[in-house]
Amino acid sequence: MLEITASWEGGHRCRVPIRGFEVLVDEPTTAGGTDTGPKPTELLLASLAACFALAVAHVVRKRGRELADVRVRVRGEYQGASFARITVEARSSEPDLVRSVLDQAIRSCYVSNTIRGQPEIEYRVEPAVTSHGEELPPPRR
Repeated sequence: MLEITASWEGGHRCRVPIRGFEVLVDEPTTAGGTDTGPKPTELLLASLAACFALAVAHVVRKRGRELADVRVRVRGEYQGASFARITVEARSSEPDLVRSVLDQAIRSCYVSNTIRGQPEIEYRVEPAVTSHGEELPPPRR
């Protein structure tokens, strides 16, 4: 189980602590944000690119080889409020080596497996609680 919590800070901005790191998420000024961090969709594509690059390197290592380099570019084509198509492109000075592990790297990439698998997503709304575990009163109107 992995759990992440995002806290809205107003406007289009959220703060997301992850282990000892912190990610600020925002929208560009053209979309009403303050452009203090990447957009959520950029983070989705960044997660896919990073996960796939790591999967390629992992599979190459498991085969007892060393990979000189790999760079993964991911492009998402918007269609309404989602992506209609996502393209993942791996570049390397050793393209034959990357091609030889491609299928296994695809199967090893958690992010692409999750996106392709269309996991069930359950949405819930829970009351906020104080640090003592007591429910916060509703805001005054």
